[in-house]
Parts: sequence; C-alpha cells; structure tokens
Amino acid sequence: MTKNAWVFPGQGSQSLGMGLDLMETDHGQKRFQEAAEILGWSVFDVCKGGEDRLSQTNYTQPCLYVISAILADLLQERGIQPAVVAGHSLGEYVALYVAGVFDFASGLALVKRRSELMSQASDGKMAALMGFNREELDLHAQKIDDVVLANDNHSGQVVISGSPAAVEKLLSQIKVKRAIELKVGGAFHSPLMATAAAEYKADLDAVSFQSAAIPVISNVEPVPEKNPDILKDRLMKQITGPVRWRETCLQFNDLGIEQVMEVGPGKVLTGLAKRTCKGVGLVNFSSVADLPE
Repeated sequence: MTKNAWVFPGQGSQSLGMGLDLMETDHGQKRFQEAAEILGWSVFDVCKGGEDRLSQTNYTQPCLYVISAILADLLQERGIQPAVVAGHSLGEYVALYVAGVFDFASGLALVKRRSELMSQASDGKMAALMGFNREELDLHAQKIDDVVLANDNHSGQVVISGSPAAVEKLLSQIKVKRAIELKVGGAFHSPLMATAAAEYKADLDAVSFQSAAIPVISNVEPVPEKNPDILKDRLMKQITGPVRWRETCLQFNDLGIEQVMEVGPGKVLTGLAKRTCKGVGLVNFSSVADLPE
C-alpha cells in the first residue's frame, strides 16, 4: 500500500466556484448546513458569489476549511488513509481535524475566530520573493526590526512579513529576481500579530484537544507529533510564527512518503512539494470528480 502524506492548502488557494460540486453529495450537504449554523452565512453561497467577498480573510479561511474537510471525509469514506498530515497555515486546522484532534465543528469555530482576528489586523505587509540569495536575505532580515521570514516554501520561494516600512527596507537591500506584494491586511505569521494571538488564546484554550490518530507535522515545528498539548501549543504559536513548509517537505523524504496528496482547492502545495520531494508522486483532490470510485 502506498505511503501517503495528505496536505491541506491555506489562504491564496481559493477560487470562485470551488467546492460547489460537493453539494451533490449527501455528506457535503450535511457539512454545508452544519457550517452555516456555526458561521451565520453560507459557504456555498460565498463560493458561488462574487470574488470580492471570497477574497476577504474572514470568508476565505472558513470556506477553505469546510471544503478541504469535506473532501478529506469523502476520501476516508473510500478507505483511503494518510500516514501523516500537514497543512499550510490555515490548512493546519484541517490536518488536525483529519487526525482526530478535534471535531469538524470545533475546528470551524476556531477558524472563524482566527479569520476574524486576522481580518482586523492592519498596518502590515507581506511579499513573496523568488530568485534570491538565502544567506543574504537572512543576514539583512536579522538586522531590520519588524520584518521576518513568514513562509519558507521551498529553496527558491519565501514570503516576508512585517511593517510596510520594514518590508520595503529589506527589499531595498537585497537582490531579488521577483517580488510580489500579497493582498493581505496584516503581517501574518509575524510578531506583529501578537495582539491577535493574545485575543485568540482564550478561544483556543476552551477547545479540548485529543491525541492525534495520525501524526501531524506543524508549521512552526515540522516534526511529526501526536501529543495534544504539544499540538495545541504549536497551533497557538502559528499566528506569530513561521510556516516552515520546505522543512515539512523534507520530513516527507525522511519518513519515506511515496505520494503527496493535496486535499482541497488548488495545486499550490503539490507544486511546492515537487521542488523539494524528488521522486514522490503528486496527486490533487479538489473536486468530487477527482475522488476515486
């Protein structure tokens, strides 16, 4: 049997019309209804509606969580199980759900609160960098206050996060082939999110975490783990800490993973895995049509 790692996408993988075909399944209908009762609005309607609403953080994150979770449920119904799970930023919540750390409703309630706090963040900037000298980047970033390496996606792509002035200062001091400003309201995965993290702590503390049935590789500490206390602590740190995705993919190599399965909208994570996990099979499950019979 193929040794699979399941990975779940984060903000940026959303697209208009995603997940609509899940309403054709009984399980999808049930989950969409359950989500509407928790959120106070319809994931189906937002994904079907305008791009402007879907691109707002407080809508994007719950929509991605619900759709990825439904697809994971449908895969498990077909008898397919992962050897390890991981998620990119928001996707870590789906990974924890799939591992049985908390139930669907508890995870969605946390995502709702997280997305609201993150959407309220302001005066921050994030930029994706491609084509750079990593040693030069690290050296200059360490010397500038209020800017950090937020996402280490692969050897040739990172995201920096911080105050607008600090981000611009860092960009002015390094050679970069391409820099793309991300359309986000705050400096996600940086210490500038400390206020949001402090507000979020009570919500996270109120949720009971169970031992993971499947090892989870967390963003801030990419080592497989099942202990619920450790997983909760890592999730708390994720708001202000980095997404160490390159190291996550290196873990897949060390664990002998034969296939990386991206469960959820888009193909961002299999694209990143391709750069780091040489010789590993890559599969995407973003719709009902992608599921095995």
